[in-house]
Amino acid sequence: MAVENGVGVYREALVFLGTAGVLIPVMTRFRVSPVLGFLVAGLVLGPHGLGRIGADLPVLSYIAITSQDAVDRLAELGVAFLLFTIGLELSFDRLWTMRRLVFGLGMSQVVLTTAAISGIALAFGNTIESSLVIGACLALSSTAIVLQLLAEQKRLASMAGRSIFAVLLAQDLAVVPILFLIVVFGKASAAAGDASIEAGQVWFGLLMALVQAAAAILLIVGFGRLVLRRLFRLVASTNNRELFMATILFVVVGTSLVTHVAGLSMALGAFLAGLVLAETEFRRQVEVDIEPFKGMLLGLFFISVGMRIDLAEVARYPVMVATSVIGMTALKALVIAGLAWIFRLSRPVIAEASLLLAGGGEFAFLVLGLASSSGLVTREVEQFMLLVSSGTMMLTPYLARLSRKASARARSAVAVAAGHADPQPGETPLIILVGYGRVGRIVGEILTKQGKPFIGVDVDAEAVARARKAGANIVYGDASQRAFLRKCGLGDTPAMVVTMHDAAAAEHVVAAARAERADLPIIVRARDADHAARLFQLGATDVIREVLEASFEIASSVLQTLGVPAGKVIAAIHDERDTRKKRVREGVAAD
Repeated sequence: MAVENGVGVYREALVFLGTAGVLIPVMTRFRVSPVLGFLVAGLVLGPHGLGRIGADLPVLSYIAITSQDAVDRLAELGVAFLLFTIGLELSFDRLWTMRRLVFGLGMSQVVLTTAAISGIALAFGNTIESSLVIGACLALSSTAIVLQLLAEQKRLASMAGRSIFAVLLAQDLAVVPILFLIVVFGKASAAAGDASIEAGQVWFGLLMALVQAAAAILLIVGFGRLVLRRLFRLVASTNNRELFMATILFVVVGTSLVTHVAGLSMALGAFLAGLVLAETEFRRQVEVDIEPFKGMLLGLFFISVGMRIDLAEVARYPVMVATSVIGMTALKALVIAGLAWIFRLSRPVIAEASLLLAGGGEFAFLVLGLASSSGLVTREVEQFMLLVSSGTMMLTPYLARLSRKASARARSAVAVAAGHADPQPGETPLIILVGYGRVGRIVGEILTKQGKPFIGVDVDAEAVARARKAGANIVYGDASQRAFLRKCGLGDTPAMVVTMHDAAAAEHVVAAARAERADLPIIVRARDADHAARLFQLGATDVIREVLEASFEIASSVLQTLGVPAGKVIAAIHDERDTRKKRVREGVAAD
């Protein structure tokens, strides 16, 4: 029996892993977000799907997921990891640069959409607090689906992409006070029994939620700034990737548990930890290392959401469900379009943003689940709103296609409006300088003097700390990882310079960069002719051999000392360099 129980525990894990292994490739092939696949999988494999008919057909019980509690616990970590990565993207400087669209357009959208949907919910007989919860959760859009669609279309850098991203940032920030608000509502509801909360209590609860949020942010951010940078610098100095990964997991889970013990959301602690780390040189490497954990746990989160949806319970109101899905989508699109017009965005941007952001979001599931467990909404209302939100999310890929067509038509009819603020701080692509030792530092200083912005990368945490203290734009990370290079802007960079002393490491970096971009100019420092030949084979555009260049400098000085004209010296050195470089490219030993 013990063996059977053990197998039962692992069976559901195998079902999830098998589902992910099948769904993700299939969804990618058909260009559909895996999020929707996980939702459907949870619906089919959960207790309201195969679990319900498993009693009649026992063989189906082997591929059903029935342990809702176990899935929910892991799924909560998935949300924490998502908010952690959002925090990594939301540095304080970036928020301030994007303040017009984030705090203007984005926050206005959240407030107005919440008010509109809450008014409709209140008209249908819901209490004030439950109406606000419903309005708040349905006002949010899917960060996961929308950003993935924009990334697949390579439109994140477009004006529409940046505007949409700003609204999503505002929505992500709004999640924090919403979670606090639900906690306050839940406590007030428990204290008042079944009685409805008065309007004064609602506003007082909101005020207290914001005060508690501010206090928590000040406490954790202050502690994090004193400790986290030093902790990661100490760990990075060991050059142990496993230890670095363990430290990331420790920070995410640890801060989540601290806020959980304090009676707040686990996701809040992870968000604050990400916000603090966003200010450090380790942000990009942390993003790359955390991605697999976030993806798998988020998949489990969406499966857990699908497991909660009971189609049989809402099948009695098919017309109401369809009307709610269409009505909510239309309402959000109109609100966003009106606000975008007020903020003077161009018509193509308005068309694209209003349709892409019209669907529901994954945070609706988190908010509704928390509200249901707090007794703020009934299970029937939770199920209905889950179905409505899921329906709008499933429409998002189709809305994306419609938005592109609408944007194209608007663009052909009207020239893109000029003069509104750019919400992103860095329009000029950065040169990527890998290796910031003695050679890299000199190259960086010359680039700076010539007005060529760059981002430096090094695996020596102490060297990175010294360079950042001196004002250089240097980050910690492994440049041999293609995902890390993408985080550094490989898709837009005009050139990459590799000055690493480690020959093997330099080759790995060149291979990764060339595999990612075939047209990228890559200039590399080489130790000798054999190393240079390998770099050329891996795709380096140009290779500078340190010993050979020193020889050229000495020869140039000797010739000029002997009275040879400077022009002839430069020409002779240039010819000799080209000859030797050609021989190395052809595989002939040059020295």
